[in-house]
Amino acid sequence: MSKEAAQLSLADPGVVPARYWHHLDDGRIQCDVCPRFCKLREGQRGLCFVRARIADQLVLTSYGRSSGFCIDPIEKKPLNHFLPGTPVLSFGTAGCNLACKFCQNWDMSKSREMDTLMDEASPRTLAEAARQLGCRSVAYTYNDPTIFLEYAIDTAKACKDKGVQSVAVTAGYMCAEPAREFYRHMDAANVDLKAFTEVFYRDVCGGHLQPVLDLLIYLKQETEVWFEITTLLIPGANDSEAELNELTGWVVDQLGPDVPVHFTAFHPDWKMQDRPATPPATLTRARSIALSNGIRYAYVGNVHDKRGDSTYCHNCGELLIGRDWYVLSDWNLTEDGRCRFCGTPCAGRFESGPGDWGAKRQPVRLQHFALA
Repeated sequence: MSKEAAQLSLADPGVVPARYWHHLDDGRIQCDVCPRFCKLREGQRGLCFVRARIADQLVLTSYGRSSGFCIDPIEKKPLNHFLPGTPVLSFGTAGCNLACKFCQNWDMSKSREMDTLMDEASPRTLAEAARQLGCRSVAYTYNDPTIFLEYAIDTAKACKDKGVQSVAVTAGYMCAEPAREFYRHMDAANVDLKAFTEVFYRDVCGGHLQPVLDLLIYLKQETEVWFEITTLLIPGANDSEAELNELTGWVVDQLGPDVPVHFTAFHPDWKMQDRPATPPATLTRARSIALSNGIRYAYVGNVHDKRGDSTYCHNCGELLIGRDWYVLSDWNLTEDGRCRFCGTPCAGRFESGPGDWGAKRQPVRLQHFALA
């Protein structure tokens, strides 16, 4: 038993019973939240670090213990077709169920310093903070809400009671049964489709591609969740013309042309510092490939590109939503979400007008909103 696990106790405030696990014949228990299927003996943690075996049961060790509280523009998630211009209260926990060598949030997703990283935030406190701060939604982000689904679901329920929506920012590496429960409580998601080859998922992320594709199909065919896709393009790893053609073609064939796709720039980080940053031309090329393959809404990210950030009518080509980084300019949607020039619907979840949050990033101290 590791020193970390030995210190865990069911009496700890952040430890709660977890769902989706079963006993194995050899005495271990198996976590069934994600396709990693960690098999644990007493005192052991899963790869995600926050799910562990204590007292012959699986527990979540980060319930109510969050980090990174900040109000962001919803476009930063990135979501360009979900309540544009509105503020979202973002937070995450420690740990992750993938092992991406290029992780851009490794200080949180790979953290093992639970006590120094975390701050207490109950679901009710998070929901009340979002309401008082005027946030239209709460985002479960920075690491992956898959691994803290019990906490995320309870927070989403509390948010719904306050009229606040819920956004999952996720790698989509989740089993079918927990996904059905989790996404019943989500209003929107950005799913990180990290590449379109099994080799990349296996060698770079420590996972598999097919479960992510299955989740995307499930979201499209069986839920009302608005979702968008993000692919971080890494030079020489997942940015070939052939792979981008295959990826975008699959999106159109399996999910339809209205699912927005974001291509974002990589910067050397974590365990992949031997690659150069992504040239802007690579993102422009990827966007062009997506559009030529029938994707109606393709974007670039992590670079300054007004055209690549903005939304255009897929029918007449007119500018619908102008963006400069996270600041909205032009707004040419009618109150019911149609192009003001030709009347063609724009896919998404829009209100009668845009929000005006802009590009601000505002840290939040949750203790100011703690409820008795």
